[in-house]
Amino acid sequence: MLHAIKTQEHGPLGEPMAHAVQACVHCGFCLAACPTYQEFGQEMDSPRGRIVLMKQVLEGTLAATAAQPYIDRCLGCLACEPACPSGVPYRDLISPYRAEVQSKLPRTTGERLRRWMAAMTIPYPARFRLALAGAKLGRLFGALVPSVLRPMLDLAPASVPPAVTLAPVNPAKGERRARVALLAGCAQQVLEPDINVATIDVLTRNGIEVIVPAAQGCCGGLAWHTGDLTAAQAFARRNLDAFPAEVDAILTNAAGCGSAMHEYHLVLKGTPDEARAESFRKRVVDVSVFLAKLGLREKPQGWGEGRAVAYHDACHLANAQNVRVEPRGLLQAIPGVSVKELANAHMCCGSAGTYNLDQPETASSLGAQKAAAVVATGAQTVATGNIGCLTQLRAHLAKSGSPIRVQHTMQVLRDAYEKRA
Repeated sequence: MLHAIKTQEHGPLGEPMAHAVQACVHCGFCLAACPTYQEFGQEMDSPRGRIVLMKQVLEGTLAATAAQPYIDRCLGCLACEPACPSGVPYRDLISPYRAEVQSKLPRTTGERLRRWMAAMTIPYPARFRLALAGAKLGRLFGALVPSVLRPMLDLAPASVPPAVTLAPVNPAKGERRARVALLAGCAQQVLEPDINVATIDVLTRNGIEVIVPAAQGCCGGLAWHTGDLTAAQAFARRNLDAFPAEVDAILTNAAGCGSAMHEYHLVLKGTPDEARAESFRKRVVDVSVFLAKLGLREKPQGWGEGRAVAYHDACHLANAQNVRVEPRGLLQAIPGVSVKELANAHMCCGSAGTYNLDQPETASSLGAQKAAAVVATGAQTVATGNIGCLTQLRAHLAKSGSPIRVQHTMQVLRDAYEKRA
């Protein structure tokens, strides 16, 4: 008996989910691109397999609990989208599906606690900083910490940089060429606040005034990708209200944040804010794209010949936003720098938001493979465009004993301007 997804039973997100399911012709081109299919070799751990599972759950012919392990193992890296000849919008299915079924899934007490702790700390810089300080105490009593919480301790850095307060208005140097608003991010402000400092420095050097709205908050990506629709909507509405209309663009310097903000129309679908979200997302641009389009007015000085910089494509920059050329072009604009490509560049590094908390073994395997690919380039530095990738690469390069420096693309550019070693 044939079944169909009854979109009216799944609320405003039913239609985009049904469209994504119907677009899949099960050709299998996605299999080679999928990191978890490469890891597990099972059909149900591929995008094609997961689409079938989600379709059956939405149609009511399969219990959500039966599909749960395979859906949980999906990184949401979207490597399947550029590989798909049919143009299946997998992003319109995976996050809405998780929002649809998450409350119906049984979770252990430990899993619920870990998810709650992540949701209550990571999106809030002050809380996150306090949680990381508490992790030091947790390590002293590691044997007493429940195993389900140990990935949080393992991933917590031994120390974090001092907090940085960003000026609300950062004037352009010289003649102003543009005016933008910058999303400061949440985890990034704690783990690597220098990324925002470097971004503002590079932008203002090139005649761009940078506004940092005080009322902004988390992009909502962590909530959206783990199925917490209510929280994702609250974060989205806060940013819709916080960012001014009188700017040339809303810039992001974290791939995951930019991708999430581009999906605000889905997050707020069926609400009074849907039209506003649609307009807002069209103004969101990655900093590398904005700079490349405007052009560098001040050319970086560089360090002379012989500096090799590997570039790692963050999944939500390359796959979700189709941004690949622009960061490489900015790095190639530095005199004497050669940009090195990674083997299997399309493969996710395993960070993927909170994935390395929820699926630590898989995340670790992918991280080790990505670190090995970086080492094989012979580069002195690896650049990327996402805080999650940066911390994942840094951790696994350190485990391998590699001295390769991990930086955001904007940090490399800033250092090239200042000839920092």
